[in-house]
Amino acid sequence: MKRFFDVLFALLIAPLAIFLVLVSAVLIRLSSPGPVIFRQTRVGRNQKLFTCLKLRTMRAGTPDLASHMTNSGLITPIGRVLRRYKLDEIPQVWNIVRGDMSFVGPRPCLPSQNELIEARHALGVYNIRPGITGISQVSGVDMSRPLLLAKLDATYLTSMNLKHDIKLILATAFGAGRGDRVVT
Repeated sequence: MKRFFDVLFALLIAPLAIFLVLVSAVLIRLSSPGPVIFRQTRVGRNQKLFTCLKLRTMRAGTPDLASHMTNSGLITPIGRVLRRYKLDEIPQVWNIVRGDMSFVGPRPCLPSQNELIEARHALGVYNIRPGITGISQVSGVDMSRPLLLAKLDATYLTSMNLKHDIKLILATAFGAGRGDRVVT
């Protein structure tokens, strides 16, 4: 049921997502050189690596590190807006259609985030697809606190259902978890 909802919802919002990506692409290209889409290897379901897509919010050439480990001065002005409203995540609708991600689940981490990977593995978090949003995101917990993040992500395993997913999607859309900290 979850996968069916993901694909159906992705197809329903595809026209809006395409429009927002196109508008964002123009703004990104006008404000800084470099590619519009940022591609990064992330850890997915069953710890399988996949390429996660995002709108680029940092200057081209920024080191491939978790957001909380990079200098916030590298974020472009349009990137700040895209991150604030979580619009940088829109290309991940394609990751959902491909089956790499879900709308709701733990945020996929980098392969270099060993402490988080080990904690998630021990708690069974990798049994599900990672998501664009989830319990940790609406709670404002980012990847700078790996053990807390893994425990919070694991709580989703016991509360996973369509009604809960819709609540988390709406909470994200209406700004839950937003703040001045960079949340990946």
